[in-house]
Amino acid sequence: MKNLNAFVKVVAATGMMLTLMVPASAQKSDGQWTNLFDGKTLTGWKPVGGKAPYAVEDGVIVGTMTKGTPNSFLITEKDYGDFILELEVKLEGDRTNSGIQTRSHIDPAGNKGLGRVYGRQVEIDPTERAWAGGIYDEARRLWLYPLDLNEKAKTAYKAEQYNHVRIEAIGDEMRTFLNGVPTAFVIDTIDREGFIGLQVHSIPDELDGKKVYFKDIKIQTENLKATPFPKDVYIVNLKEND
Repeated sequence: MKNLNAFVKVVAATGMMLTLMVPASAQKSDGQWTNLFDGKTLTGWKPVGGKAPYAVEDGVIVGTMTKGTPNSFLITEKDYGDFILELEVKLEGDRTNSGIQTRSHIDPAGNKGLGRVYGRQVEIDPTERAWAGGIYDEARRLWLYPLDLNEKAKTAYKAEQYNHVRIEAIGDEMRTFLNGVPTAFVIDTIDREGFIGLQVHSIPDELDGKKVYFKDIKIQTENLKATPFPKDVYIVNLKEND
C-alpha cells in the first residue's frame, strides 16, 4: 500500500479530483483497424533500454526475461497521438510484471547509455497485488491509477493465459479495459503523442528465461469513439483546477 498512500498524498497536495462517470456501453469503434504486428517480423519496431531479447515465434512477439539488465522495451518506430489500441498479452509466472507503453519517450543517456523509456504504461500485473490494467508513469511520476481505486477490476486478469487489453487514448483522456472489464481512467495533459512499447521487466536472477507474449496488436487512429465507464468507477483527474 506504500505507493497508494503516496498517491493519496499527491492528490491532497495538488488538488487532483476523483470523479464518477456514466454507465459503460458496449465497446464500439467506427475507425479502421491497422495491424502493428505482421505476425512474421518485427518490422516497424525496435528494441531499446535493456538487453532482454524479443523474437517472433509462431505468430507471436516473445520477450525473454534476462538477468542483469534493466527494463527492456520493444517500441514502435512511429509516434501516435490519439488512438485505440488492442492486443493480447500473456505473462509467465506471478513474480514480476510487464506493461504496454503509450505516448512514451526515451532519454538516450539513461541506463548508462542504453536509453531510459518514460511515459504512461498500462500495467500487466499477475502478482498478489493484482493491479493489471492500472496506469503507471514509467520512470517519471510512478502510479497514476493503482487498482486499489477499482477493486472490482482486480479479478479481470487471467493467470498464464492470454489477456485482452484495450487502451483508449483520446485527447486528455486515457481509458483501459482488461478482458472487457473497465479498469482505469486517467485525465492527463502530459504527452500528446509518443511511441507505443512492449515491456520485459528487469528481474531477479532466478526468473531468467521466463517469457512474455504479445499478439494480435492492432490500432485505430481515426473516427475514434471513447467508451463510457460505469458510474461507480473512479476517474483520476490530473488537470490543474481553474
